[in-house]
Amino acid sequence: MGSVWGNNFKLTIFGESHGGGIGCVLDGFPAGVAYDEEFILSEMDRRAPGKNRQSTARREKDLPKILSGIFEGKTTGTPISCVIENTDTRSGDYRNLVDHPRPGHADYTGRIRFNGCNDPRGGGHFSGRLTAPMVFAGAMCKLFLRTKGIEVGSHIASVGQIMDTPFDDVHVSNEQLATLRTQAYPVINQRAQDAMLDQIEQARMAQDSVGGVIECAVTGVPAGLGSPMLSPAEGRIASILFSVPAVKGVEFGAGFAISAMRGSEANDRMLLEDGVVKTETNNNGGILGGITSGMPIIVRAAIKPTASISREQMTLNLADGKVEPLVVKGRHDPCIVTRAAPVIEAAVAAAMTDLYLEAYGYARD
Repeated sequence: MGSVWGNNFKLTIFGESHGGGIGCVLDGFPAGVAYDEEFILSEMDRRAPGKNRQSTARREKDLPKILSGIFEGKTTGTPISCVIENTDTRSGDYRNLVDHPRPGHADYTGRIRFNGCNDPRGGGHFSGRLTAPMVFAGAMCKLFLRTKGIEVGSHIASVGQIMDTPFDDVHVSNEQLATLRTQAYPVINQRAQDAMLDQIEQARMAQDSVGGVIECAVTGVPAGLGSPMLSPAEGRIASILFSVPAVKGVEFGAGFAISAMRGSEANDRMLLEDGVVKTETNNNGGILGGITSGMPIIVRAAIKPTASISREQMTLNLADGKVEPLVVKGRHDPCIVTRAAPVIEAAVAAAMTDLYLEAYGYARD
């Protein structure tokens, strides 16, 4: 079961959407990191559902209960265990999905992988509900990274066809990342927000859904993290980003657009600024040869439209082999992109923590 990720820092996520609870275990997390409960809870609240028409009506407080690994306000160095209770479940909404898998969802593949023993309620272990413990883990990693001068932040790069202003990939500021974190809809161009919300409302009224892209930046990254060939920094970041439900694409820097450039355009020319090696552009997204260059890491995650939609669809009845109409019940986001920013940040923060500990261990100031 692929529910454990990491090398030096290992993250385990457990639970099902409609089970008694969900949670995570953080193994290899450094000792002595101050536990900032206010920050942790604010990160959980950024992801929490039920706050507007753009998210599911399911309401969960997402209060993490710490079972181990924190003592007298600091991490102990032993595994940190966290449990989040599920309190607002309606399992009856999912009875018809046992034999009628939702198109675009893991209902069918989960049934095959686990011989029909998987929990189908609310998507079970495949549910976006499992991103709540991911956000807790990412918040802990952010607290650690901040002690090393590293910050992680993001914005909604697009919803449907509506685009936000991209990051200035050479000069991303910590102040900008902090401001975005306080916004209900983290966008750089406020005019894009209204158009995005209109796209989501149109999809909701049509009993449909819409996807988008989250652009994430990491500042203060030292040069030299990661390895070439089979363990590149891009691969480590992408591997955990693809664990986030609905992520179907990941790109760094100029991404796929770099293939249309000439080398003279794509190459990031180096310069010396206050004794630090930097580049004039950042088409490679802060990573060269699988190793961080010291420039901001820029990574984008493409998120597909929510698979669970209210509009009638056709699906296969696995019991009798007939194609039949399906109406998905329950409470689902018409667009999960508006809640995805803290989740993408969490995944990136976990990857950066693992990369940092690999390079420097646990004792570097």
